[in-house]
Amino acid sequence: MSDSALKRINVGAYDKPFSGVGIEYYPLGGEFDHTGLLIHEVGFLPRNSNWNFPGVFSPFWRLYYNSEPGHGISFQGDFYHLKPDHLMLIPNHQLFHCLGKNPVPTFWMAFSTDRLISPIQKTPILLKPTSTTRSLIEDIKGLIVRNTYYSPTDQIYRNSLALLNVVIANTDIDWKKENPAMLNKLLDYIATNCDKQLSNSHLAQVACMSIEGLSKMFRTHMGTSPAAYVTQIRIKQASYLLLNTSESIDRIAEKTGFPNRNYFSRVFKKISNQSPAQFRQLHHNL
Repeated sequence: MSDSALKRINVGAYDKPFSGVGIEYYPLGGEFDHTGLLIHEVGFLPRNSNWNFPGVFSPFWRLYYNSEPGHGISFQGDFYHLKPDHLMLIPNHQLFHCLGKNPVPTFWMAFSTDRLISPIQKTPILLKPTSTTRSLIEDIKGLIVRNTYYSPTDQIYRNSLALLNVVIANTDIDWKKENPAMLNKLLDYIATNCDKQLSNSHLAQVACMSIEGLSKMFRTHMGTSPAAYVTQIRIKQASYLLLNTSESIDRIAEKTGFPNRNYFSRVFKKISNQSPAQFRQLHHNL
């Protein structure tokens, strides 16, 4: 990899799957192949010393593997080191922070899958690399290093697809069964109406079911209560507004269904370990 290639700016990958320093393939919204996978980006930096990206909440999956320690992920108040003894998978729609300044080798993939993760699956997903996955990663890294112009070659894509198929077939990953149609309809309703009052009684009315039936459906298929899920969606949308608009925190609290700024700040800090103002300031200081 040439010095000029390494001077490309790493912008991170937030709502778009392209970091600026990887091999770019399909954008979000593309069609899955017969395996149910779609690769957006594959990347490798031999000495990556710029890996501080707070507040990542992306609509696609991540795979990370570092052959040397030095970087890590902050997720729901816990810190997970990226190191040679495990691969890390982060499903879509998860809030996390990338942390690391040491110049270590970094391999990553951004991808989508038509499968859904089970609500009982612990995240991030840490998998012990096998000889097959290590070999595939080393092959892909070699192809990237020799690809001076970062062209999206078929060989890199095929090897990356092979790697993903091996990884997601791991029996330690608990995949989710298909949601009932009514639940999917209700999730869409929540996503587009999170500025409104979404009490259990209101959601039960929208779903034409009892409150007890609503709670059981969420516990069974989402692994959480309706109220907790609504809060997750509100924080997701608030995070996006904090990072991508200049709207006041009071206005963001209002637009995402929180009764006031103080309550919004308490809930936001409980989930992200940062106040909304700290979260926004840290991002703007990068």
